Amino acid sequence: MQHKTDHSARNRLLEPDLLILDCDGVVIDSEVISAETLIALLSGWDIQIDVAFVREHFLGRSFPTVAGCVYDLFGVRLPARFESDYRQRLFETFETDLRLVAGVEALLDHLTVPFCIATSSSPIRVARSLELTGVRARFGDRVFTASEVAHGKPAPDLFLHAARKMNTAPDKCLVVEDSSVGLQAALSAGMHAAWFTGGAHMRKMADTDIEVAGFPKGPHFKVSAFDELFDQAPGIGRRPDGEVHGS
Repeated sequence: MQHKTDHSARNRLLEPDLLILDCDGVVIDSEVISAETLIALLSGWDIQIDVAFVREHFLGRSFPTVAGCVYDLFGVRLPARFESDYRQRLFETFETDLRLVAGVEALLDHLTVPFCIATSSSPIRVARSLELTGVRARFGDRVFTASEVAHGKPAPDLFLHAARKMNTAPDKCLVVEDSSVGLQAALSAGMHAAWFTGGAHMRKMADTDIEVAGFPKGPHFKVSAFDELFDQAPGIGRRPDGEVHGS
């Protein structure tokens, strides 16, 4: 039996008033670098993991949450210096290897709705990342981090905080996320969500069903490139090819 499509709900999705972008893996192509750095440092504590493990357990989470997961999973309590050691090594690699995710500048150029970043990264990390990739000025003070709320992703706090700061109702926000916890946070906040698989760390999952592989069911859609956002949510602006979407 066919299910009747809720066109009114679909139309609401197509006309968001705010686009909220995760940073790592969505704006900057940092997740492979971050994973490899973490893997190398954890090996010094006799913890052997791979990129797939990092993606499954740590993707989208703040560092304190990652440290707690390491203790829960391996019984190892990381020392206080571990985060600073990790950040130092990560920043050294960022200086030479960090790049924007392909297409993000074209996305920003063609948006006709306000946009911001909401990220689990620390303020110092996201600021340096955006500076190194040349887009810090494009976001200005519209960058919100988990340090500003009581509970990070998958709790809805960060996205609700970003919406309040941007004076936008949650149901008029579209969140672009690469992680399961990010999608859960967006849906828990009552927002629409796009699962973005265009980062280097996600390309192997591009053909995976979003409702498998640990991702939550809900009113979201999947895109493997930013120009697909204009097809799924035409109200956000003008495609790079010049075609106008939305009203």
